[in-house]
Amino acid sequence: MAPDLESLDALRSPAGHDLLRRLAGASLDVALATALRQSYPADLVAAAFSLTELRRLGRAKFGRADEMWLTRDGLEQAAPEAVSAHIAERYRDAERIVDLCTGIGGNLVMLAGQAPVTAVDADPVHLAMAGLNAGVYGRDGVTLVRGDVTCFAVPTGAAVFVDPARRAGQRRLAAGQSSPPLSWCVGLASAGAAVGVKVAPGIPAELVPAGWEAEFISSGRQLGGAMLWSPALSTMPRRATLLPAGLTLVAVPGEAVPVAAPGRYVIDPDPAVTRAGLVEDLARSLTPLGMWKIDSRIGFLSCDREARTAFGRTLLVEESLPWSLKRVRSAVRAAGAGSVDIRKRGSAVDVDELHRRLDLSGRRRLTLVLTRVLGRPWALVCSDL
Repeated sequence: MAPDLESLDALRSPAGHDLLRRLAGASLDVALATALRQSYPADLVAAAFSLTELRRLGRAKFGRADEMWLTRDGLEQAAPEAVSAHIAERYRDAERIVDLCTGIGGNLVMLAGQAPVTAVDADPVHLAMAGLNAGVYGRDGVTLVRGDVTCFAVPTGAAVFVDPARRAGQRRLAAGQSSPPLSWCVGLASAGAAVGVKVAPGIPAELVPAGWEAEFISSGRQLGGAMLWSPALSTMPRRATLLPAGLTLVAVPGEAVPVAAPGRYVIDPDPAVTRAGLVEDLARSLTPLGMWKIDSRIGFLSCDREARTAFGRTLLVEESLPWSLKRVRSAVRAAGAGSVDIRKRGSAVDVDELHRRLDLSGRRRLTLVLTRVLGRPWALVCSDL
């Protein structure tokens, strides 16, 4: 059940703080909940269990998750802290920032490190949590405004960050859909304002407005977010950014990358590179190594010389063969595989079912690439360099 202001106030009371402290390192089981209900109201115990669970989950995104105030939806939509910090850097020259659809304040706590921030959200619980989380991070200069963001008058000269919801109730919206809609978010820049819009990484290329930059951000080879930057903040049409190093790949002009059968090595580009549509640009940046694509529509690159790049994972091809369960199973067993990391792109194979049917007993850990080669279903048995 989603929290309300009453349960949030209860959690912040002396009894709530005491209960949260007791739960911090405890095993959250039925026996403990039953015992605690002897000393605390049942609703408070339930709310404290929920928050404690979310704080533990939140450690994957936030350095101070154990002190933060979270909801399940708010945590799911929030970007990892490193991604939010990177986004906030784009606002380093802003004198004031407006954070629309602030949610639990995951971006707010980083934006407020750049300039004073006005945070706007219609959800009173999320807005209250955003203010509390700003306090957890020691951020001053935060003003909270409850209301419909589409009715909020952005002050002249303020830079804007907007993170529209990509869920409607319990239903995830399709790529490119949001609330408020993307068209409204983009319209915020009509008077030349500096605007950044957080979007789903699967946003179709045709929805990126002319003159705007589309930036795709990954952290540890996990796609952590995507941003559209208005002309006032844009520097490139497309960009792939890798964190924590802060490495950036942009368009590399040149001839089309050739297509051929896999060679000795295969490069699996970082998901930010793939989403940004920069796979061929990565190949051109590695031109001395003689890169090519293994299929015109698939994002794997190949070469015959050892290639290492921060923008992709390089694999040594041990076996290359047309897709067939019988032949692939025989190949991975012959290679001594005890486990395989299956990388699928352009393949209709059910990965879970394949894992079950391989029935491996070796000692090596290999990577099995399921893809298409020159239009045909294909498999590559690979090892890491």
